[in-house]
Amino acid sequence: MLQQRTLKTLTKAVGVGLHSGQRVELTLRPAAPDTGIVFRRIDLPVPVDIPVRADAATDTRLASTISNGSAKVQTVEHLMSACAGLGLDNLYVDITAEEVPILDGSSASFVFLLQSAGVQLQNAPKRFMRVIKPVEVRLGEGDDLKWARLDPYHGFKLSFEIDFAHRVVDSTGQRVTFDLGSGSYARDIARARTFGFTKDLETMRANGLGLGGGLDNAVVMDDYRVLNSDGLRYDDEFVKHKILDAMGDLYLVGKPLLASYTAFRSGHAMNNKLLRELLSHPDAYEIVTFEDDKQAPAGFLKPARAW
Repeated sequence: MLQQRTLKTLTKAVGVGLHSGQRVELTLRPAAPDTGIVFRRIDLPVPVDIPVRADAATDTRLASTISNGSAKVQTVEHLMSACAGLGLDNLYVDITAEEVPILDGSSASFVFLLQSAGVQLQNAPKRFMRVIKPVEVRLGEGDDLKWARLDPYHGFKLSFEIDFAHRVVDSTGQRVTFDLGSGSYARDIARARTFGFTKDLETMRANGLGLGGGLDNAVVMDDYRVLNSDGLRYDDEFVKHKILDAMGDLYLVGKPLLASYTAFRSGHAMNNKLLRELLSHPDAYEIVTFEDDKQAPAGFLKPARAW
Protein backbone atom coordinates (compact mmCIF):
# COMPACT_ATOMS: atom_id res chain seq x y z
CA MET A 1 0.00 0.00 0.00
CA LEU A 2 1.25 3.46 -0.88
CA GLN A 3 0.97 5.24 2.46
CA GLN A 4 0.12 8.75 3.58
CA ARG A 5 2.91 10.87 5.04
CA THR A 6 3.29 13.36 7.86
CA LEU A 7 6.23 14.69 9.90
CA LYS A 8 8.10 12.69 12.53
CA THR A 9 8.43 15.69 14.82
CA LEU A 10 7.62 19.39 14.86
CA THR A 11 9.83 22.10 13.38
CA LYS A 12 9.75 25.89 13.62
CA ALA A 13 10.69 28.98 11.59
CA VAL A 14 10.61 32.73 12.15
CA GLY A 15 10.53 35.35 9.41
CA VAL A 16 8.59 38.24 7.88
CA GLY A 17 5.68 38.31 5.46
CA LEU A 18 6.58 39.37 1.92
CA HIS A 19 3.58 41.68 1.55
CA SER A 20 2.70 42.54 5.16
CA GLY A 21 6.26 42.98 6.46
CA GLN A 22 5.02 41.50 9.77
CA ARG A 23 7.16 39.22 11.93
CA VAL A 24 5.64 35.76 11.99
CA GLU A 25 6.39 32.46 13.74
CA LEU A 26 5.56 29.18 12.06
CA THR A 27 5.32 25.76 13.73
CA LEU A 28 4.89 22.70 11.51
CA ARG A 29 3.42 19.73 13.38
CA PRO A 30 2.53 16.12 12.58
CA ALA A 31 -1.13 15.35 11.90
CA ALA A 32 -3.21 12.17 11.89
CA PRO A 33 -4.10 10.31 8.67
CA ASP A 34 -6.75 12.00 6.50
CA THR A 35 -6.28 15.35 8.29
CA GLY A 36 -4.88 17.06 5.21
CA ILE A 37 -2.91 20.27 5.56
CA VAL A 38 -4.47 22.67 8.04
CA PHE A 39 -3.28 26.21 8.81
CA ARG A 40 -4.11 27.37 12.35
CA ARG A 41 -4.15 31.06 13.31
CA ILE A 42 -2.97 30.73 16.91
CA ASP A 43 -2.59 34.51 17.37
CA LEU A 44 -6.35 35.10 17.37
CA PRO A 45 -8.34 35.28 20.65
CA VAL A 46 -9.84 31.92 19.70
CA PRO A 47 -7.55 29.93 17.36
CA VAL A 48 -9.09 29.28 13.95
CA ASP A 49 -8.34 26.31 11.69
CA ILE A 50 -8.16 26.95 7.95
CA PRO A 51 -8.13 23.61 6.10
CA VAL A 52 -6.52 23.64 2.67
CA ARG A 53 -9.19 23.38 -0.05
CA ALA A 54 -9.54 24.86 -3.53
CA ASP A 55 -12.64 26.81 -2.46
CA ALA A 56 -10.80 28.18 0.59
CA ALA A 57 -8.77 30.44 -1.74
CA THR A 58 -10.27 33.91 -1.35
CA ASP A 59 -7.60 36.17 -2.83
CA THR A 60 -5.18 35.34 -5.64
CA ARG A 61 -3.64 38.75 -6.34
CA LEU A 62 0.17 38.32 -6.29
CA ALA A 63 -0.14 35.35 -3.89
CA SER A 64 -2.58 32.66 -2.77
CA THR A 65 -4.66 33.48 0.32
CA ILE A 66 -6.91 30.96 2.06
CA SER A 67 -9.64 31.84 4.54
CA ASN A 68 -12.14 30.49 7.02
CA GLY A 69 -14.63 33.22 7.80
CA SER A 70 -12.70 36.37 8.66
CA ALA A 71 -9.50 34.46 9.48
CA LYS A 72 -7.02 34.22 6.62
CA VAL A 73 -3.47 33.20 5.78
CA GLN A 74 -1.69 34.84 2.85
CA THR A 75 1.13 33.62 0.61
CA VAL A 76 0.69 29.91 1.30
CA GLU A 77 1.99 28.75 -2.10
CA HIS A 78 5.72 28.28 -1.32
CA LEU A 79 5.08 26.13 1.75
CA MET A 80 2.36 24.22 -0.11
CA SER A 81 4.79 23.68 -2.99
CA ALA A 82 7.35 22.16 -0.62
CA CYS A 83 4.67 19.85 0.80
CA ALA A 84 3.70 18.79 -2.73
CA GLY A 85 7.33 18.27 -3.73
CA LEU A 86 8.01 16.09 -0.68
CA GLY A 87 4.69 14.24 -0.84
CA LEU A 88 3.37 15.31 2.58
CA ASP A 89 -0.33 14.61 3.09
CA ASN A 90 -1.04 15.61 6.68
CA LEU A 91 0.31 18.62 8.55
CA TYR A 92 -0.71 21.29 11.02
CA VAL A 93 0.74 24.74 10.36
CA ASP A 94 0.49 26.95 13.46
CA ILE A 95 1.02 30.57 12.49
CA THR A 96 1.14 33.79 14.56
CA ALA A 97 0.15 36.30 11.84
CA GLU A 98 -1.83 36.40 8.62
CA GLU A 99 1.03 35.71 6.21
CA VAL A 100 3.45 32.80 5.81
CA PRO A 101 7.06 34.06 6.16
CA ILE A 102 8.79 34.56 2.83
CA LEU A 103 12.19 33.35 4.18
CA ASP A 104 14.55 33.43 1.14
CA GLY A 105 11.77 33.81 -1.45
CA SER A 106 11.88 30.20 -2.61
CA SER A 107 10.62 26.95 -1.09
CA ALA A 108 14.13 25.66 -0.29
CA SER A 109 13.96 26.73 3.37
CA PHE A 110 10.63 24.95 3.78
CA VAL A 111 12.08 21.83 2.17
CA PHE A 112 14.98 21.98 4.64
CA LEU A 113 12.61 22.42 7.60
CA LEU A 114 10.37 19.55 6.55
CA GLN A 115 13.23 17.18 5.79
CA SER A 116 14.93 18.09 9.08
CA ALA A 117 11.76 17.12 10.94
CA GLY A 118 11.69 13.83 9.04
CA VAL A 119 8.92 12.17 7.04
CA GLN A 120 6.74 9.59 8.80
CA LEU A 121 4.76 6.97 6.85
CA GLN A 122 1.23 6.43 8.17
CA ASN A 123 -1.04 3.41 8.21
CA ALA A 124 -3.53 4.78 5.70
CA PRO A 125 -3.62 4.75 1.89
CA LYS A 126 -2.42 7.86 0.08
CA ARG A 127 -5.34 9.31 -1.90
CA PHE A 128 -4.77 10.91 -5.29
CA MET A 129 -6.99 12.97 -7.53
CA ARG A 130 -6.51 11.42 -10.97
CA VAL A 131 -7.53 13.55 -13.95
CA ILE A 132 -9.34 11.39 -16.51
CA LYS A 133 -10.61 14.09 -18.91
CA PRO A 134 -8.86 17.29 -20.09
CA VAL A 135 -9.83 20.52 -18.34
CA GLU A 136 -8.75 23.98 -19.51
CA VAL A 137 -9.29 27.63 -18.61
CA ARG A 138 -8.42 30.58 -20.83
CA LEU A 139 -8.49 34.35 -20.43
CA GLY A 140 -7.94 37.19 -22.90
CA GLU A 141 -6.70 36.97 -26.45
CA GLY A 142 -3.73 38.05 -28.55
CA ASP A 143 -1.02 39.67 -26.40
CA ASP A 144 -3.24 39.30 -23.32
CA LEU A 145 -3.88 35.57 -23.72
CA LYS A 146 -3.19 33.31 -20.76
CA TRP A 147 -4.30 29.74 -20.15
CA ALA A 148 -3.80 26.64 -18.02
CA ARG A 149 -4.74 23.03 -18.66
CA LEU A 150 -4.82 19.61 -17.00
CA ASP A 151 -4.59 16.40 -19.02
CA PRO A 152 -4.62 12.75 -17.96
CA TYR A 153 -1.14 11.48 -17.04
CA HIS A 154 0.14 8.62 -14.90
CA GLY A 155 2.26 10.84 -12.68
CA PHE A 156 2.64 14.57 -12.12
CA LYS A 157 4.25 16.70 -14.82
CA LEU A 158 4.24 20.49 -15.22
CA SER A 159 5.13 22.56 -18.29
CA PHE A 160 5.16 26.34 -18.13
CA GLU A 161 5.94 29.16 -20.56
CA ILE A 162 6.39 32.78 -19.52
CA ASP A 163 6.20 35.99 -21.58
CA PHE A 164 7.07 39.16 -19.68
CA ALA A 165 8.41 41.31 -22.55
CA HIS A 166 11.27 42.40 -20.27
CA ARG A 167 14.85 42.33 -21.53
CA VAL A 168 16.26 40.62 -18.42
CA VAL A 169 13.57 37.94 -18.18
CA ASP A 170 13.60 37.44 -21.96
CA SER A 171 17.33 36.67 -21.85
CA THR A 172 16.68 33.60 -19.66
CA GLY A 173 14.85 30.34 -20.31
CA GLN A 174 11.19 30.94 -21.15
CA ARG A 175 9.91 27.36 -20.95
CA VAL A 176 10.51 24.50 -18.55
CA THR A 177 9.03 21.05 -18.01
CA PHE A 178 9.37 19.27 -14.69
CA ASP A 179 8.29 15.69 -14.08
CA LEU A 180 8.11 14.60 -10.45
CA GLY A 181 8.88 11.06 -11.57
CA SER A 182 12.23 11.79 -13.18
CA GLY A 183 13.37 15.09 -11.65
CA SER A 184 14.34 16.18 -8.16
CA TYR A 185 12.10 18.87 -6.70
CA ALA A 186 14.68 19.92 -4.09
CA ARG A 187 17.45 20.22 -6.70
CA ASP A 188 15.58 21.40 -9.78
CA ILE A 189 12.75 23.64 -8.54
CA ALA A 190 12.84 24.48 -4.83
CA ARG A 191 15.62 27.11 -4.97
CA ALA A 192 13.85 29.35 -7.53
CA ARG A 193 12.95 32.66 -5.87
CA THR A 194 10.03 34.97 -6.34
CA PHE A 195 10.87 38.01 -8.45
CA GLY A 196 9.79 41.58 -9.06
CA PHE A 197 10.60 44.82 -10.81
CA THR A 198 11.67 48.10 -9.22
CA LYS A 199 9.17 50.00 -11.39
CA ASP A 200 6.32 48.14 -9.69
CA LEU A 201 7.61 48.48 -6.13
CA GLU A 202 6.27 51.98 -5.44
CA THR A 203 2.78 51.04 -6.63
CA MET A 204 2.79 47.83 -4.60
CA ARG A 205 3.85 49.56 -1.40
CA ALA A 206 1.25 52.28 -1.90
CA ASN A 207 -1.28 49.44 -1.88
CA GLY A 208 0.20 47.86 1.25
CA LEU A 209 1.99 45.09 -0.65
CA GLY A 210 5.64 44.07 -0.85
CA LEU A 211 6.40 45.67 2.52
CA GLY A 212 8.69 42.80 3.54
CA GLY A 213 10.38 42.32 0.18
CA GLY A 214 14.04 42.96 -0.57
CA LEU A 215 17.18 41.59 -2.18
CA ASP A 216 17.49 38.90 0.48
CA ASN A 217 14.16 37.28 -0.36
CA ALA A 218 13.44 38.06 -4.03
CA VAL A 219 15.10 38.50 -7.39
CA VAL A 220 14.79 42.23 -8.10
CA MET A 221 15.29 43.82 -11.53
CA ASP A 222 15.35 47.31 -12.95
CA ASP A 223 14.91 47.85 -16.70
CA TYR A 224 18.39 46.51 -17.51
CA ARG A 225 19.72 43.99 -15.01
CA VAL A 226 19.25 41.79 -11.97
CA LEU A 227 20.15 43.85 -8.90
CA ASN A 228 21.00 40.91 -6.61
CA SER A 229 24.78 40.68 -6.19
CA ASP A 230 24.71 36.88 -6.43
CA GLY A 231 22.74 36.86 -9.70
CA LEU A 232 20.40 34.00 -10.57
CA ARG A 233 20.38 30.54 -9.01
CA TYR A 234 19.24 28.87 -12.26
CA ASP A 235 19.58 30.05 -15.85
CA ASP A 236 15.81 29.75 -16.03
CA GLU A 237 14.98 30.79 -12.45
CA PHE A 238 11.99 32.95 -13.42
CA VAL A 239 10.01 30.23 -15.17
CA LYS A 240 11.09 27.66 -12.58
CA HIS A 241 9.58 29.84 -9.88
CA LYS A 242 6.33 29.76 -11.85
CA ILE A 243 6.50 25.96 -11.73
CA LEU A 244 7.16 26.19 -7.96
CA ASP A 245 4.12 28.46 -7.51
CA ALA A 246 1.93 26.24 -9.68
CA MET A 247 2.79 23.17 -7.60
CA GLY A 248 1.73 25.03 -4.46
CA ASP A 249 -1.42 26.48 -6.02
CA LEU A 250 -2.53 23.11 -7.38
CA TYR A 251 -1.94 21.38 -4.04
CA LEU A 252 -4.72 23.56 -2.63
CA VAL A 253 -7.06 20.93 -4.10
CA GLY A 254 -6.17 18.91 -0.99
CA LYS A 255 -4.72 15.82 -2.64
CA PRO A 256 -1.78 15.15 -4.97
CA LEU A 257 -2.84 15.34 -8.61
CA LEU A 258 -2.12 12.68 -11.17
CA ALA A 259 -2.11 14.89 -14.23
CA SER A 260 -0.08 16.81 -16.77
CA TYR A 261 -0.33 20.57 -16.17
CA THR A 262 0.47 22.92 -19.04
CA ALA A 263 0.29 26.69 -18.80
CA PHE A 264 1.08 29.91 -20.64
CA ARG A 265 1.41 33.10 -18.60
CA SER A 266 -0.69 31.59 -15.82
CA GLY A 267 -0.63 32.76 -12.22
CA HIS A 268 -2.30 32.20 -8.88
CA ALA A 269 -5.76 33.29 -10.07
CA MET A 270 -5.66 31.17 -13.21
CA ASN A 271 -4.35 28.15 -11.31
CA ASN A 272 -7.19 28.35 -8.79
CA LYS A 273 -9.70 28.87 -11.57
CA LEU A 274 -8.37 25.68 -13.16
CA LEU A 275 -8.90 23.72 -9.93
CA ARG A 276 -12.44 25.01 -9.58
CA GLU A 277 -13.14 24.09 -13.19
CA LEU A 278 -11.86 20.57 -12.53
CA LEU A 279 -14.01 20.20 -9.41
CA SER A 280 -17.09 21.44 -11.30
CA HIS A 281 -16.80 18.40 -13.60
CA PRO A 282 -17.02 15.28 -11.41
CA ASP A 283 -16.64 13.12 -14.53
CA ALA A 284 -13.18 14.65 -15.18
CA TYR A 285 -11.47 13.11 -12.15
CA GLU A 286 -11.54 10.21 -9.74
CA ILE A 287 -10.04 9.55 -6.30
CA VAL A 288 -7.64 6.59 -6.36
CA THR A 289 -5.28 4.71 -4.05
CA PHE A 290 -2.57 2.15 -4.79
CA GLU A 291 -2.71 -1.07 -2.82
CA ASP A 292 0.24 -2.29 -4.86
CA ASP A 293 3.14 0.18 -4.69
CA LYS A 294 4.39 -1.08 -8.05
CA GLN A 295 1.27 0.33 -9.72
CA ALA A 296 1.91 3.84 -8.38
CA PRO A 297 3.57 6.42 -10.63
CA ALA A 298 7.24 7.23 -10.25
CA GLY A 299 7.94 10.16 -7.94
CA PHE A 300 5.49 9.11 -5.24
CA LEU A 301 7.04 5.82 -4.10
CA LYS A 302 9.67 7.11 -1.69
CA PRO A 303 9.94 10.29 0.39
CA ALA A 304 12.06 12.80 -1.52
CA ARG A 305 15.77 12.56 -0.84
CA ALA A 306 17.63 15.35 0.90
CA TRP A 307 19.85 17.69 -1.09
